[in-house]
Amino acid sequence: MRTRLLPLLIVLMAAVLLALGFPLAVRVAAAEQQRVVIDRIDDTARFGALAQFVSEPAGGTDERQRTLQTELEAYDSVYGIRAGVFYRDDRALAKAPAAWSLPVEGEGREAFQEALLGRRSHDPPQVWPWQDGRIVVASPVVRDGDVVAVVVTESPTGDMRSRILRGWLLIALGEGLAMLVAVGAAFRLTGWVLLPVRVLDAAAHDIASGRMRSRVVASGGPPELRRLARSFNEMADNVEEVLEQQRAFVADASHQLRNPLAALLLRIELLALELPEGNEEIASVRTEGKRLAQVLDDLLDLALAEHAAADLQLTDIAALAGERVASWRPLAEEKGVRLTLEGAPAVTGWADAIALSSALDAVIDNALKFTPAGEEVRVTAGTDGPGATVVVADRGPGLTEKELERVGDRFWRSGRHQNIKGSGLGLSISRALLAAGGGSIGYAPHEPHGLRVTVTVPRDAPHT
Repeated sequence: MRTRLLPLLIVLMAAVLLALGFPLAVRVAAAEQQRVVIDRIDDTARFGALAQFVSEPAGGTDERQRTLQTELEAYDSVYGIRAGVFYRDDRALAKAPAAWSLPVEGEGREAFQEALLGRRSHDPPQVWPWQDGRIVVASPVVRDGDVVAVVVTESPTGDMRSRILRGWLLIALGEGLAMLVAVGAAFRLTGWVLLPVRVLDAAAHDIASGRMRSRVVASGGPPELRRLARSFNEMADNVEEVLEQQRAFVADASHQLRNPLAALLLRIELLALELPEGNEEIASVRTEGKRLAQVLDDLLDLALAEHAAADLQLTDIAALAGERVASWRPLAEEKGVRLTLEGAPAVTGWADAIALSSALDAVIDNALKFTPAGEEVRVTAGTDGPGATVVVADRGPGLTEKELERVGDRFWRSGRHQNIKGSGLGLSISRALLAAGGGSIGYAPHEPHGLRVTVTVPRDAPHT
């Protein structure tokens, strides 16, 4: 959940920082240009004051004109800014550099025309760092209430654009640092918010795996999640109580029915002595009675398997599988089925050896029941990621896709195999025995025909 929540928070924080940084960057650029414009306004005012008292020479050069020309040349030499005083007819009273003249059109011409109306030119459009433009400022020279000339300055923008770019880099650096702090805060915040969710998920997984005593400590996270943790604990208590009552009922019912059933079977045997030998009805009743006794035994085993805690120890799974194969091989040979063992010579995992042995017995017994004579049941010990596995693959008729979804359910048996001895509880008992120790059992087709059963136990030590 954090992988989905954290990117969302980061995107939102990035959007907020961009929403704040973009206007700030625009403001920095505007402030830098405004500073340049104000300086040029001051400069044009100074040159205008000098030009105000310069008389248009009649064939010679006025001393004040020479002074103005000297000031403009020094201004251009020091600052690299073009400046000049122009009459209404575009003639220059003084200018620097000497080759510079008023543009015929563009911003310079518009500023000149605006100053002729007796007011300073409007602020030039914003120059951005990627633009190679110039800033033109024009101010009128007024004498006796009339505009007699215009002071025009044309400033390069390289330094100003560099300052704007440096300001933007500082803003970007500040936003980057703010983003790092925000990501760290979001990481901590999502960890705090999702901690109870992770604990709930782990507890729910434990309960789904059969560890019904798992509970959640409702001590962290928002109040809503703490209330959810407490509700989860109450639900788990109720579920455990209901399951315990169910197990107790199954165990008690199985135990209580054993004595009447044993007495009934004894009376059937006594009745059989009074009837002719080989009576089909008595044989059928005797078979059904024994089947009912097996169902009661399996029910009791299932109740005990679901109730008992696993005694997990580091176990040689390959050696244990070899023992079970050796125990079942005489029966396999009697049926004409080849029972073989393959895989690694030593595979270790954490398991309850007795429970795992019982589960393997149930799986191998089931494989031998459905494998015809002349075929093979192959047992393979190995590893699969974090688990140690024992795979039992038979060459029986196998199961359909729909049947694979139900295999392992209590009392379920395929409709095609109802004539084969069994109660439908063996694989359920195996699943309960494995789940108590963190193991599992899976079913898949074994091509071209047959069933592949995979018993898995964890290779790593259980968390305490």
